[in-house]
Amino acid sequence: MVFHSKDRLLLRAVIGAILLLGVLQVSDSANISYDWHVAFNTTLKPASVQQPVIAINGMFPGPLINATTNDYVHVNVFNDLDEPLLFTWNGIQQRLNSWQDGVSGTNCAIQPGKNWTYVFEVKDQIGSFFYFPTTNFQKAGGGFGPIRVNNRVVISVPFAKPEADFDLLIGDCTPDKILMNGKYSYLDPEAGNGYESFTVTQGKTYRFRIVNVGSQWSFNFRIQGHKMLVVETEGSYTSQVEVDSLDVHVGQSYSALVSATQQTGAFYIVASAKMATEDELNNLTVVGVLLYSGSAANPTGQLPSGPDPFDVQFSINQAWNIKLNMTTGAARPNPQGSFNVWNVTLSQTFILRGSSADINGTPRYTVNNVSNMIPDTPLKLADYYSNGSGVYELDKFSTNSSNPEVVNGVFVATGYHKGWIEIIFQNDLDGIDTWHLDGFGFFVVGFGTGTWTPESRFTYNLKDPVVRSTTQVYPGGWTAVYAYLDNPGMWNLRSQILKNWFLGEELYVRVYDADPNPAKELPPPDNIILCGKYAPAPSPADPPPPSPVDPPSPSPVDPPAPSPKKSLATSKELACLLILLFYCFS
Repeated sequence: MVFHSKDRLLLRAVIGAILLLGVLQVSDSANISYDWHVAFNTTLKPASVQQPVIAINGMFPGPLINATTNDYVHVNVFNDLDEPLLFTWNGIQQRLNSWQDGVSGTNCAIQPGKNWTYVFEVKDQIGSFFYFPTTNFQKAGGGFGPIRVNNRVVISVPFAKPEADFDLLIGDCTPDKILMNGKYSYLDPEAGNGYESFTVTQGKTYRFRIVNVGSQWSFNFRIQGHKMLVVETEGSYTSQVEVDSLDVHVGQSYSALVSATQQTGAFYIVASAKMATEDELNNLTVVGVLLYSGSAANPTGQLPSGPDPFDVQFSINQAWNIKLNMTTGAARPNPQGSFNVWNVTLSQTFILRGSSADINGTPRYTVNNVSNMIPDTPLKLADYYSNGSGVYELDKFSTNSSNPEVVNGVFVATGYHKGWIEIIFQNDLDGIDTWHLDGFGFFVVGFGTGTWTPESRFTYNLKDPVVRSTTQVYPGGWTAVYAYLDNPGMWNLRSQILKNWFLGEELYVRVYDADPNPAKELPPPDNIILCGKYAPAPSPADPPPPSPVDPPSPSPVDPPAPSPKKSLATSKELACLLILLFYCFS
């Protein structure tokens, strides 16, 4: 057979495309599975007072979930506690799948002695996140751990690969104490579980994934004798900002690159609470050690000083300087900056005022004078089976002004599917509040002091606002975000301050798409737990739960099975064969 030059060019092009496809097959979505046994551990002593912690497979903090963009994560949770249990995946957007969200308004809890498997896809995401239990105040007792979502091999990262990644989970997870990766401070002689330390090599660069897993306190983070380059936050690559110290608010995650620029020695790693008095800081400061290989583990000198804990303006200025990196991609090859917000058309504006009040003699936290109450039947379950009838009344409470009376209620608001929403968080509380929206990332477009007004929009940054899932709101001030509600479901919008959240400072946003196509929103999984008004009867002879309202057209109940990751050997064999053909016909 004779091939002319044009034929050869065409054949080369076809073979090149197939070779590229073979390479891409190697990075197809994978199934990642974990078995977790969640139990109280009485042998760990993270603080000076012996108390049980919630451990996962005996670990505190829990094990790392390490995934790559578009992977499917399966977490089989065995509840070995003596109380119900749920997990949420802070910042993981769970595309089309609020059934896996793991909050009381969405899921029935895993009962003691039972197990349940979460299945979710880290669709179109990268970055640093964490998980934690959401029933009662369990997060204050542990059960949290890190999540990394890595870039696919075909997507470049906007910085050189670091020598190592370090997960650094910091927070006030025991009363009046801050822990670092579940360990006490280096400076405390009673540290029962040792202190946290990291060993580095001179001249190398390391990625620290810094997460505030606490319940109440924002903190300032710094490393003696070293600067930090902020490069990522909650799934967005940021403009690369060099800082001496970094404010991290409850529920937030950052990645910072730290270069080992010193010759040798040991250096303090410090996290200290924001808005804490000098007396409080004695307990609300945790210290670890950055140790150069071959050096003694004895830092010297004073702890590195941070900003004044009450210097809110420092924190605001730093937050303004952390912007979206407009020159790089993230989960997709297209640049992040190609999705502008300066010219979007807003469909809704929520103005949500966080405050506190006594209701019938009980201290509560409120949103627009409503303290949210969680019904026995999860909202998502009621929505699917009966359009919410008998469980909640949609849009009963105002989302842009305070309701006339302070009340307890089930607060569910409509979010327009595929509409842009502007949310203004107004903070009437004395401390820094933080707000989180499950199922979405949002553009943080503005901060301000005093009361937000429509004229405040003239101060927004609509050019390159950072995208994240948790934002701080300073006391007596406001924060504005934009979100594109393209993810149908029943989504929790909450304060990340634990006592605020569990005492009512939250609501649910119902983003509804009437199209039953599972490509729009997945149906409930076949292992769904039923409770409340849909709890299974004790006798197997009793009828099954009612059919959903407007039942969807027949479709598999399980999420679509992801394509298994192609074996490297198969792809290599294909590549070798095609390369051979390529040269044969050259």
